[in-house]
Amino acid sequence: TGFKCFMIDSSAFKGKVIIVSAPSGAGKTTLINKLLETKLPLNFSVSACSRKARTNEIEGEDYYFLSIEEFEKKIKKNEFIEWEEVYKNNFYGTLKSEISRIWNQKKHVVFDVDVLGGISLKNYFKKDALSIFIKPPSLDVLSQRLKKRNSETKESITVRIEKSVYEMKYLDKFDKIILNDLLEDASKNIVNTVKKFIF
Repeated sequence: TGFKCFMIDSSAFKGKVIIVSAPSGAGKTTLINKLLETKLPLNFSVSACSRKARTNEIEGEDYYFLSIEEFEKKIKKNEFIEWEEVYKNNFYGTLKSEISRIWNQKKHVVFDVDVLGGISLKNYFKKDALSIFIKPPSLDVLSQRLKKRNSETKESITVRIEKSVYEMKYLDKFDKIILNDLLEDASKNIVNTVKKFIF
């Protein structure tokens, strides 16, 4: 995987950054949505990716969907703060233009990134960032959640579970670990944690 970190325009309003990472299927997207439903001055950083959209996903809201060629072009032009080849030919990254867009609105940035991307962003933004790891109750629960999606093959579930085992080793690199067993408790936990950080 290739991670790259670049400077962005520092003349803009410098807000804070909330980084939410988790193994696939741990429920981070649901918890991020709960966070964004609050009245907190937050805005979601839409990542770019090189995969096709799932049926319920919207261009520019869930992701910026790029072809592999488009993604590689943007890497060459230094348009990403960070990017990673998460699976073979499956790129994800954070566009510099997204951070500027949100800070120009005088809001704080919320990231939904994979675990290694989260660590890299924390290293980049340092004390201006709060990194949160969403921990699933168990790998069995994770596997069940992935099966329920109906967008995964048996092979892709196996790959994701293997990756989750690997990602769990990085728990101690995060500022806060939130167990997502009961959604209501996890939601309250993430909202209170973010409130304390930004105010």
